[in-house]
Amino acid sequence: MKTNSPATLLRFYLSNTDKFRHAPLSDVIVFAGKRFGLSGATVIKGSMGYGSSHVIYSSRLWEITEKLPVIVEFIDETEKIQGFLSSITPWLDKINSGLLVTSQPLEVVMIKKGSKKNFGLK
Repeated sequence: MKTNSPATLLRFYLSNTDKFRHAPLSDVIVFAGKRFGLSGATVIKGSMGYGSSHVIYSSRLWEITEKLPVIVEFIDETEKIQGFLSSITPWLDKINSGLLVTSQPLEVVMIKKGSKKNFGLK
């Protein structure tokens, strides 16, 4: 991915309790993006939210199972994002839980790779 090139932000809105074949759905999406060759992924766990059920879930409310909103996002070249979305859509069609997927065009302004620190270890 290059700076000042067309890119897309792809987001998956789901719950931390959503599963795909007994694995957390957020993990499945991230590992699928890695296998597909996307440049990176971020998983954001929310502290409160509600979706189509209009039930508010919060980390402040006591529940046996903590159900919180999760966002999985990728930024990459538009063609790569579109290819990834096409490849993962059949999987997403098989899950029973609700899901919202969004994409939006964006411009990458800067990419700066960090250096690995070995902290004195070799």
